[in-house]
Amino acid sequence: MKELVEVIAKALVENPDEVVVTETKDGADYVLQLHVASSDMGKVIGKQGRIAKSIRSVVKAAASRENARADVEITD
Repeated sequence: MKELVEVIAKALVENPDEVVVTETKDGADYVLQLHVASSDMGKVIGKQGRIAKSIRSVVKAAASRENARADVEITD
C-alpha cells in the first residue's frame, strides 16, 4: 500500500523528494499518512478534492484485494 501511494504522489508533485508516506497497520486495517510540501498540497488534493478522492479510491480497491480496509490522510 505504501509504495502505491508514494508512486502516485511523486508523479503529481513538483518536489518528489519531500513526499513521505507512513503506514500503520492494525489487523486488516491500513492507515496511510501522506506528507507533501506545502506548495504541493493543491496538486495532491485537486479541484474540489477530486485527485485526493481518486487516490483514496485506488488505495481502497488495492486493499480490498487483500480483504483489508485502507484510509489515506493527506498532510503537509
